[in-house]
Amino acid sequence: MEITISDIISILTLLLGGGGIGVFFTWQYSKRKEKAEAEQAETTAAKEMQDMYQQLIEDVKKDRQDQREYIEELKSDRDHYREERNSLRERLDQTDEKIRELEGIVARYGRQLAAMRPLMCANMGCTMRQIVPFWEGDNDEKKTSKEI
Repeated sequence: MEITISDIISILTLLLGGGGIGVFFTWQYSKRKEKAEAEQAETTAAKEMQDMYQQLIEDVKKDRQDQREYIEELKSDRDHYREERNSLRERLDQTDEKIRELEGIVARYGRQLAAMRPLMCANMGCTMRQIVPFWEGDNDEKKTSKEI
């Protein structure tokens, strides 16, 4: 069996005309489809990345707002404690002043008592005055009598 040029041309024409052209169009279609799918995947990935960044920005804003609220709370606590400290200092100063006043009054009463001691006697009907012991330290003192 001899193959002639016309047979080869007819086989080539048959291949190109029947299956060859279909393969070419199928190949072009699949190439375009793959390119479109790749672009769609890139677009989807970019959109997901944008959503992720948007969520990250929202989280940072929320965290920053929480930090601001926390700082404001700490500042108000600090101011409250300052006011409380100042009022306690003022009360302490007033208490110290009152103690100094009371110490002065007690000292004055002590001097008055010391001045009155020679005039006191244990025997109410007696004209001779004897020192009356008021506290334990007075037992050591010598009891003397004096006339009025």
